[in-house]
Amino acid sequence: MRYVSTRGRAPALDFAAVTLAGMASDGGLYVPEAWPTFSHGEIVELRGLPYAELAARVMQPFVGDSLTPERLLELSTQAYGRFAHAAVTPLTQLDQRHWLLELFHGPTLAFKDVALQLLGLLFEEFLARDDSRLTVVGATSGDTGSAAIDALAGRERVEIFMLHPAGRVSDVQRVQMTTVRAPNVHNIAVEGASFDDCQAMVKRLFADETMTARHRIGAVNSINWARLMAQVVYYFAAALQLGGPEKKVAFSVPTGNFGDVFAGYVAAKMGLPIERLVVATNVNDILHRALSEGDYSAGAVTPTAAPSMDIQVSSNFERLLFELGGRDGAALAAQMVGFETSKAMRLTNAQLAGAGELFTSVRADAADMAGAMRWAWEHCGCEAIDPHTAIGLHAARVLEWPGGVPVVTLATAHPAKFREAVERATGFRPALPARVGDLFGREERCATLPNDYESVRAHILAAATPL
Repeated sequence: MRYVSTRGRAPALDFAAVTLAGMASDGGLYVPEAWPTFSHGEIVELRGLPYAELAARVMQPFVGDSLTPERLLELSTQAYGRFAHAAVTPLTQLDQRHWLLELFHGPTLAFKDVALQLLGLLFEEFLARDDSRLTVVGATSGDTGSAAIDALAGRERVEIFMLHPAGRVSDVQRVQMTTVRAPNVHNIAVEGASFDDCQAMVKRLFADETMTARHRIGAVNSINWARLMAQVVYYFAAALQLGGPEKKVAFSVPTGNFGDVFAGYVAAKMGLPIERLVVATNVNDILHRALSEGDYSAGAVTPTAAPSMDIQVSSNFERLLFELGGRDGAALAAQMVGFETSKAMRLTNAQLAGAGELFTSVRADAADMAGAMRWAWEHCGCEAIDPHTAIGLHAARVLEWPGGVPVVTLATAHPAKFREAVERATGFRPALPARVGDLFGREERCATLPNDYESVRAHILAAATPL
């Protein structure tokens, strides 16, 4: 399996190289040169497999010769051995049509663990082969940071620098990052910044020749293909439990950076029958406007009770636009450079029509979000859901569905990560699981820097171990 850049000018790489590179050298994102597909019979054969074995089977075509099937299974077994539920990503039924796919049973209580526990092991595997080191730089709106830090803390060949917008993550999300004492972990709170500001700095670091001359820069955000690949697996897991491949299943996905829902698109390209993919956004609704009107224009970020969705520039949307534009890298590069300059872009007619074949979008405001949390609590056996999941559930419930199609909302975070918002909506204050320990009794460690690229760059250059 070879990987090409969405912007057409970076060299094609194998899976190991793509995992360590993260972002393409031309500023694009890597995608497979061709999509692997499973036949109906091959999907049927996946039924009933333990999650780690299912993961290895689904991911093997993407890995190619970079790992043997046996080694990939060993790494998958290790990655998912830390999850608190034997099913890893269990389904919970809400009513006759609606289901939750619980993706928060990993060590940091969010869906990012599903991919990042594996990505940490892949980094270690591939770096050991050439006795090299990796300096990971990432941006987080909350959950990516804690999950990446947990996955990489203490690993000898990796240092991680994680940027987050100061004051715009939940208290649980913050302390999950800042109380990790491993010497290879560096937290940076950026004052007066949004997630988009932090993400823009990370992308700039990848293109900074001074940085890349001194450090091998790697990514843990969903711009890294390996992370997105691991998320494809739970679409197969859910669909197989609900009658697939004979029966189509729909998915509603709380969406900020577009990686989680693009993983569903990949599952569909591989042959999994999916009725619809619902892109559920909050009031930071650039994706809803893009998919419903063709207007991909970034505005100011509005802080909400669902901070992981407070995003106006969705990096992984580039991967979908590449697919819908006939995989024309030069044309997409021109389109994206125009957007990066003006923060505004119109989708082409082909892109808009192509997206409409599988994707639907819904925008939810604060009242919609709170209403979905109350509905789940009052009508579904006191089911507590976090604000992000609530936005997905709201979208799932307001749409019309063909008879007999089960609708799965991705439950992306444990409700206790957003306990104030849950309590405001339901009167119930969820407690953190005992397995995460006394987070708030630990000392925090974090550098606070201004919203200035040069300040962040200087801090990383001073603290990171050079090649």
